[in-house]
Amino acid sequence: MKVELRIPCIYDSAGYYFSDGLVRVGLNGKWSFIDKNGSEVVSCAYDDAGAFSEGLASVKLDGKWGYINKKGDRIIDCAYNAATKFSDGLARVEHDGKWGCIDKNGNEVIKCTYDFVYDFYEGLYGVKLNGKCGFIDKSGNEIIKRIYDDVSIFRGGLARVNFNGKWGFIDKNGNEVIKCTHDFLLVDFYEGLYGIKLDGKYGFIDKSGNEIIKCMYDYISIFNEGLAHVILDGKWGCIDRKGNEVIKCMYDFVDDFFGSYSACIKFDGKYGLIDKSGNEIVKCIYEHAFYAGYFLFHVRLDGKCGLIDENGNEIIKRVYDDIYLFREGLARVKLNGKRGYLAIIEE
Repeated sequence: MKVELRIPCIYDSAGYYFSDGLVRVGLNGKWSFIDKNGSEVVSCAYDDAGAFSEGLASVKLDGKWGYINKKGDRIIDCAYNAATKFSDGLARVEHDGKWGCIDKNGNEVIKCTYDFVYDFYEGLYGVKLNGKCGFIDKSGNEIIKRIYDDVSIFRGGLARVNFNGKWGFIDKNGNEVIKCTHDFLLVDFYEGLYGIKLDGKYGFIDKSGNEIIKCMYDYISIFNEGLAHVILDGKWGCIDRKGNEVIKCMYDFVDDFFGSYSACIKFDGKYGLIDKSGNEIVKCIYEHAFYAGYFLFHVRLDGKCGLIDENGNEIIKRVYDDIYLFREGLARVKLNGKRGYLAIIEE
């Protein structure tokens, strides 16, 4: 695998990632869309633009948002104060301070009557009205009454809810699976465990509310690849699902593994890489580092950015002002104040 600069750094602004094969780019205050070869496929000349999703992208003109297709045809007029990407055929929009959902023909399927509409997941939207939250389906039918102070999306059949300042989890029938008695709950259920906060300390419970890992940490993350980040006495480390300390709490920061056997760490103000056993693969010499995708890592040294692999081999020399995450095989880069894109070349 190789990486090369496919789209030159000529744009004033650019989207972080490609979506549906296109990305928005800005030049001289106006936005258009280019494909993965850098060809302009939609000459929009809009004031702002969002990413494509399900064949449509939101665009802004004269202070209002609407939608175009990949040919640049205006499908939905610019009439909204805010417009999000399409998901499962609907997009959340805001009109005159109220939120609802429209379909791809611009029909208001869920009337703009709510103070806010949350993202659509697992068949339900969280909604907020008059300070209280509940859930509706895609037709706008109320499935779970608005009795909560706050809600999250559904994932794995459960959603986090806040009632009278305490957090718990409900199922899609509105049954309180985990009682609203916790000071804190991590938003999502990952790898069989939920993060909780009790008496100022963090630990983990299972789906039935049983304590699996004691509340003893200053902070925790979700589980990913069998490990969760924890902070103890101001230092980061990692534990497994039984609470065993796999990576000692000795670092300033530990990042996710993302399916890779290496993760970024920070020690004494510098960044490097470790494996899942805590062995240092790349010494902590960099000013910054993070996982960029495709088993590559963004690294910064002396103010310049490049890419290394999991073993520390230099894939892209440190010549850029910034490098972002790869998506659909490309990553945005910045050089001398202009933006372009690196591309993954499969060998």
